[in-house]
Amino acid sequence: MSLANRIALASPQVRAVCVEANEFPSLSAQFGVRGVPHTVVNRGGAFVGALPERDFVAAVLEGAGIPVDEGPGPGGPSTELGG
Repeated sequence: MSLANRIALASPQVRAVCVEANEFPSLSAQFGVRGVPHTVVNRGGAFVGALPERDFVAAVLEGAGIPVDEGPGPGGPSTELGG
């Protein structure tokens, strides 16, 4: 299961849709897919490639406009989602 899907399962605020780029060429063209995996966040920000988990989470948070605090520990990025 992809990391995007696992994040979506863990949070009701996240939705993940996985698309086979070769089966939907017009959608792939719309989002400028040139390599896979190609991750799009909120139909705007995007990144290509398989990233380590901490980098993937940081890229998704950045694409969603959520500030990421690069903590000093090996746990990776952290964020507070205060309400």
